[in-house]
Amino acid sequence: MSSSSDLNRLHTHDLELGVSEAIARHVSRHVVQPKPVSQRRLDFERARPRWVRECLAEATGVFFYVFPGIAAVASFTLNLESPVGVAAFGSLFQIGWAFGFGIALAIICCAPTSGGHFNPCITIALWFWQGFPLKKVPQYIVSQIFGAFIAGLIVMGMYWPQISAMKAEFIAAGKPLVANGAPASILCSFPNANQTNLGFLFMTEFFVDAFLALVIWACIDPANPFIAPASAPFVIGVAYAAMVWGFADITISTNMARDLGTRIVAAIFFGKEAFTYMTYSPISILVSIPATLLATGYYEFLMRDSLDRIHKGHAKFESGNEGLMRHLSRNTAAAVDDSDTSNIDKSGASRVTKNKSRIFLNILADFSDQSAQYAVNGKALRKVDFVPISANA
Repeated sequence: MSSSSDLNRLHTHDLELGVSEAIARHVSRHVVQPKPVSQRRLDFERARPRWVRECLAEATGVFFYVFPGIAAVASFTLNLESPVGVAAFGSLFQIGWAFGFGIALAIICCAPTSGGHFNPCITIALWFWQGFPLKKVPQYIVSQIFGAFIAGLIVMGMYWPQISAMKAEFIAAGKPLVANGAPASILCSFPNANQTNLGFLFMTEFFVDAFLALVIWACIDPANPFIAPASAPFVIGVAYAAMVWGFADITISTNMARDLGTRIVAAIFFGKEAFTYMTYSPISILVSIPATLLATGYYEFLMRDSLDRIHKGHAKFESGNEGLMRHLSRNTAAAVDDSDTSNIDKSGASRVTKNKSRIFLNILADFSDQSAQYAVNGKALRKVDFVPISANA
């Protein structure tokens, strides 16, 4: 026999799913409580230099994304001639996912400690546009390169028997060890034999890096309503994977630390040609810097909405609350004046309503930085009351 509470569900729009009912009725979970934090633990954590934690987190994050990525490249490259077929060991699709998920895991595991740059270009852009401390920039960059270097060394060690056999085959056949498809290409990118136009390689790298920088900047914008902190690692990872799928076959690097750190390992094992082959290394190492600055500048100047950041409590106006009120009042009044002369239907069919976008703020005395909301150009974001301006105002 159904209870009255069950019958009441017939008058709602609730979904009758087993999972939904389990969640609704069994939200409480009993878990073992962790042991109390000791004073010794707190003293130890307080004694740790903050810069050491941040640098180790950056190195670890780059390791997390380079390690699975170049391991996937190794599996693919070392089995190109396998009788089973290379598809059984890897593909460009697999490599893209390896790098993409590696980036997501790096952000999830290490970003809470260091901010999750994992790319010298992002560190430079954050300093240039958002006030990241200049003294930390070289520390972060060195740490990022070191993380990629360690990842390259470990992959070389884990795949050394197969790499040694491939190296011996290439030497016996008189093939170069440094080239696309050669053993050194496991660690870093090299152009195809027919890619002799450096301008072509430059533009490919430039636009790929600019694309990634724009996606990253949109993901870390707190005013972006479509990105939650929990989804940002996966969005950035998928963007990276998409660039691998689309352009890895025509040679891309995408990250100065990932390229330089592993290229040093390639030079150790396969010779200085890792830096001199077709004079490509300056493109793979340096082009991402101007590309990232240009893309992030494009976002800063043309796409960012600072009022949304202030409204959500992620930024403050430099002149304080009173200065912000003056700015809103002045610009709202200007919008009203413009609408009196410009909002006319040229076809003569009708006149656009004069009150469109005419909203003025009635700021309350208990205005606060974190919870105050505004109405600008007709978009109401209110904690405060607002009144429409009359047509004769």
